[in-house]
Amino acid sequence: MTFDFHTHSFFSDGVLSPAELIRRAHVAGYRAIAVTDHVGLANMEHVIREVSRDCLMAQKHWGITALPGVELTHIPAAAIAECAKLARRLGAKIVVVHGETPVEPVEPGTNRAALLSSDVDILAHPGFITIEDAQLAVVNDIFIEITARGGHSLTNGHVARTALAVGAKLIVSSDAHTPDNIMKSGFAERVAQGAAIPTDALEAVLLNHPLELIKRIHSY
Repeated sequence: MTFDFHTHSFFSDGVLSPAELIRRAHVAGYRAIAVTDHVGLANMEHVIREVSRDCLMAQKHWGITALPGVELTHIPAAAIAECAKLARRLGAKIVVVHGETPVEPVEPGTNRAALLSSDVDILAHPGFITIEDAQLAVVNDIFIEITARGGHSLTNGHVARTALAVGAKLIVSSDAHTPDNIMKSGFAERVAQGAAIPTDALEAVLLNHPLELIKRIHSY
């Protein structure tokens, strides 16, 4: 059983339509998938509207939980709260923020801005996240991502260690852009283990936290 709340379709830099992405995930054994294309103010409304159509269709006919979402990517830190609130108002069920990965020039302060927003669900690949920012994730009940994505995953160990030290909630996502990025059965567990997440924390990261996030989404 796999949950994945961070994937991309051809509405940003993925290669599949939302429908094909969801179908391939369904066949791979996913229980839930969020399609979270990169957005800013220029394309947010269009992307959420179009992705929502395929998510509704997939849920109706295949029974998979398919969630339209966004990844706020390279947004000025000072604008993250405003953009997250707008995304939610436009129908995004999942709001992910593109964190301060070590392999891209993300504006410093992005992690903190995301973790201060009540409309953000997941801080993705946050790089060298600080203890202070991880504590904000606890206070504001925001999930911190352990990523399967090459490059972004370079700091998974640091992210896991920092989050676990303060009790922040971790969640594993693929950041899929292509069919081969869809996680096969058991792969999310390997990603978590590779980040040195202790065995006694795996059930929370791989099952309890995803179910908690889905329950939160249904309450919106």
